[in-house]
Amino acid sequence: MSKSLGNCIYLKDSEEEIKNKVFKMYTDPDHIRVEDPGKIEGNVVFTYLDVFCKDDSFEKYLPEYKSLDELKDHYRKGGLGDMKIKKFLNDILQEELRPIRQRREKLAENPEYIYEILKKGTLKARKKASETLKEVKKAMGINYFE
Repeated sequence: MSKSLGNCIYLKDSEEEIKNKVFKMYTDPDHIRVEDPGKIEGNVVFTYLDVFCKDDSFEKYLPEYKSLDELKDHYRKGGLGDMKIKKFLNDILQEELRPIRQRREKLAENPEYIYEILKKGTLKARKKASETLKEVKKAMGINYFE
């Protein structure tokens, strides 16, 4: 997935935007019919599943499978359609991103608060950077003005 292609999944994306992007994801070009065997390698949907799939994901969204390995084996053998795994991935991503999206929306209601956090963080970072720079100059013997 690529930002330049317009298919990057952002934390601020709505549920509908995420669903559309997941359903358009590249899978296996040789997996034309459900009964065709599929390749996992290079399949973006399985790449995302490797990252986001949790132990309880199957129990919640795809109870006919026990694990990601079992799902992958079925896909490799054939008999498993791309839309089924895309729907599964969409459910997982929605669950993962929903609290992030809600927190972001709540924070966006108060931009002054965000500005204050950034201001405090900047001051803290400047102080730490100044201390580190002093240490570096001392270690290198170039603290000429002290």
